[in-house]
Amino acid sequence: MTEAMWIWAVLGIVLLAVEIMVAGTLYALWFGIAAFCVATLVWLAPETPYAVQFLVFSVLSLGSLAIWRRFYKKTETHYRIGQAQGEEIGRVGEVIEATGPAQNGSIRFAQGLMGSREWVALSDEPIAVGSHARVVAVEGNTLRISKTNDIT
Repeated sequence: MTEAMWIWAVLGIVLLAVEIMVAGTLYALWFGIAAFCVATLVWLAPETPYAVQFLVFSVLSLGSLAIWRRFYKKTETHYRIGQAQGEEIGRVGEVIEATGPAQNGSIRFAQGLMGSREWVALSDEPIAVGSHARVVAVEGNTLRISKTNDIT
């Protein structure tokens, strides 16, 4: 039965290597850890039947994967590469093309914001040309703005 222990250990190593090679999707990780757990079980109890080994591997693999999927919250930052999180929120610029709920406009900043001085802007309220507005959110390639009376 020590042969089975080594088979489970090698399977665990292979699965962890696959996890490393596929850029960290964290799916093969749980199967690799389960294989190591079964290898430990076989090391501690060498007479464990093969059916029990496969059952333990299945339960540990699928159970840990299900728990991980349930509680893991992925933050979507792939579209913000090279940007500080939230740094642009609160910046004030001048509206150069009127914007409102039914139309997109444009806003210009004295100093570039995320590599550009002018941005497509949208807002929930009408904002006239020449007004000052504050960035409240970044939505893809568009800035959501709100009217402000102060310049900061």
